Amino acid sequence: MDFDLPSEITAKLAELDAFIDAEIKPLERENIRFFDHRREWARTNWEDDGRPADDWRAVIAEMERRADAAGHLRLCLPESCGGQAAGNLMNAAIREHLAAKGLGLHNDLQDESSIVGNFPIVPAIDRFGSEAQRQYIEGIITGDNHLSFALTEPGHGSDATWLETRAVRDGDDWVISGMKRWNSQVGRAKANLVFARTSGNDGDARGITAFVVPTDAPGHEILYNHWTFNMPSDHAEVALKDVRVPDSAILHEEGRGLEIAMMFIHENRIRQAAGSAGAARYCIAEAVAYARERKVFGEALASRQAIQFPLAELHAECELIRNYVFRTAWKMDRADPATFSDEVSICNYMANNLVCRAADFAMQVHGGVGYSRHKPFEHIYRHHRRYKITEGSEEVQKRRIAHRLFEFGKGAAA
Repeated sequence: MDFDLPSEITAKLAELDAFIDAEIKPLERENIRFFDHRREWARTNWEDDGRPADDWRAVIAEMERRADAAGHLRLCLPESCGGQAAGNLMNAAIREHLAAKGLGLHNDLQDESSIVGNFPIVPAIDRFGSEAQRQYIEGIITGDNHLSFALTEPGHGSDATWLETRAVRDGDDWVISGMKRWNSQVGRAKANLVFARTSGNDGDARGITAFVVPTDAPGHEILYNHWTFNMPSDHAEVALKDVRVPDSAILHEEGRGLEIAMMFIHENRIRQAAGSAGAARYCIAEAVAYARERKVFGEALASRQAIQFPLAELHAECELIRNYVFRTAWKMDRADPATFSDEVSICNYMANNLVCRAADFAMQVHGGVGYSRHKPFEHIYRHHRRYKITEGSEEVQKRRIAHRLFEFGKGAAA
């Protein structure tokens, strides 16, 4: 058994580091207000319901353009999408590595933008989409024709098989009615991937269908944007009132939309875990460095066991988790993640829990300056705290682990 990352991955990490230094850091320095203590204020259009500011989005777009021109942005996408099908292990290693570099334009936490793009819905469109629907592949990657994702509802989040949004057939059309919450990036999308029950009973995995709904369709209405713990926010409340779409709007097959949702979720769960492990590693390293230089009562802060032991525990946990994340990502390249979804949940739950504790303790080690926005720990904490809820809450991850551990609940979706 070889536990080292393959040479092609370590070589790619070095290549990305060189690209960041040459192309991304200069752009970041030119727009430093988005990364220093002013970042939340500068990034947010407070007059447009807290959405990302246009000039902030423009900087991200330029970063992605440079990354795409260099062959990095699509690295982990299928070859049919202009990618290199680099796989889950490559993706996880990159996300962990980039997050461990700290706050920067190369891998921004808030927008989840990166020089190696995170496009979890693209493989599903590539696999299941019609020729007309495949236009959104390039549109998502470039941002010119974006497709948002509408699964969560006001009354239903992780319990996705209990959706109240309904779609009823009317001749060759479907009429969709319901509400969606946390409908991320719908404000800048040309279409919305809406999940609705078309048959079956509440709790059934079958009977949920995914529809590609134009955002300008009559009855599709963005009500307001949710302001969150980490601003800016792009998470809207959306109403669907008798929205009519043709049968061709279905992505994949009628009644099998949950397969797309689970494909999306598994892709994002492992990537969240990898990013969280990397961000935790960054927080721990920064806290160690500061503790070594900071003098208290005539001695280095690092000489105190009250500082040593918590950091030793966090470091040990980080090493275990990041290696388990890599192992699970390696398995995902070889088998259907649905067959070991409990392991993906272990990665997600443990890594997201770790990074919040690591960021919190890094603040504590740094004292008052750690609490300030002149350090990135509050930003890291506020972003990764979201991961303990999204793509299935921490409790749902534990539930999935328990299902496998006790061998019950087979067939339940989570």
